Amino acid sequence: MSEPILNGMAQTAADRTEPLLRAGNTNCGGCGMSIGLNMLSHALGDRPVQMAIPACCGIVTAGPYPCSAYGVPVVATTFASSSAVATGLAHAARMNGEPTRAICWAGDGGTYDIGLATLSASAERNEDILYICYDNEIYGNTGGQSSSATPLGSTTTTTPFGKQVPKKDIVAIMAAHRIPYAATVSLAHPEDALRKLRYALDVRGFRFIHMLAPCPTGWKSEPSEGIELVRLAVRAGLFAVYEVFDGYRYEINIEPEMSSHALEAYLAGQGRFRNVGASLDGLRAGIDASWKMLRRRAGDHD
Repeated sequence: MSEPILNGMAQTAADRTEPLLRAGNTNCGGCGMSIGLNMLSHALGDRPVQMAIPACCGIVTAGPYPCSAYGVPVVATTFASSSAVATGLAHAARMNGEPTRAICWAGDGGTYDIGLATLSASAERNEDILYICYDNEIYGNTGGQSSSATPLGSTTTTTPFGKQVPKKDIVAIMAAHRIPYAATVSLAHPEDALRKLRYALDVRGFRFIHMLAPCPTGWKSEPSEGIELVRLAVRAGLFAVYEVFDGYRYEINIEPEMSSHALEAYLAGQGRFRNVGASLDGLRAGIDASWKMLRRRAGDHD
């Protein structure tokens, strides 16, 4: 089974012979989670891994037992327990002298909200797991309800007139645990994304990756435009691309244009922002405030 080419990048000898996400899965067209899984597959190379996936689109991906769309062992967990289960997998591998890496692959609902307690506990103990949040900013698997990852002004089934509260800063929360590594990943910038994923796979201790994952169904966007939407979010400064080492050393990886045109194009490409009007000034103010804080953090460690 051949692995798809990622944004024109050819396969290398280090790529997996068995892709992480197999062909024939039932994921939606244009699914950002699927693109993220293919990026992770490239980053893995020949590293042995096990995955813990909570209730989310990612576990529906696997399909009905005894078949699986995944090319690695996967444990399905409850919403709240994926990092606890991954902790067990990591300890079992260590006790058996195996080099297997434990990965959590979770959506925003199982990360920002329902799974936050066990996520925080695993980070506080510095468990040897890699936690990747593919963030589509909604509870995508259960109809697109608002989560604390949902941005200001976004329409969901539970915020029909637009969300009135800003999005939670999950990376700052994780960095506050002083974990070895936390980073954001843009699917529109694969070289930077692959570098971070490979680094995170090899570091020991708790690592956290935040990935903005377009969801055409929930975002009311065209499946073919997902990567361009992520690119616009980065250009507008709405999605900051950076990494944090040991909780205090911040490094900005991609400088945004802070473009009003990019922000307007990003919002216009998604039906979920049809009621954003009254929240637009708040979104712009939030972008400016976030970048002021991020630049301060990036300059403070020296």
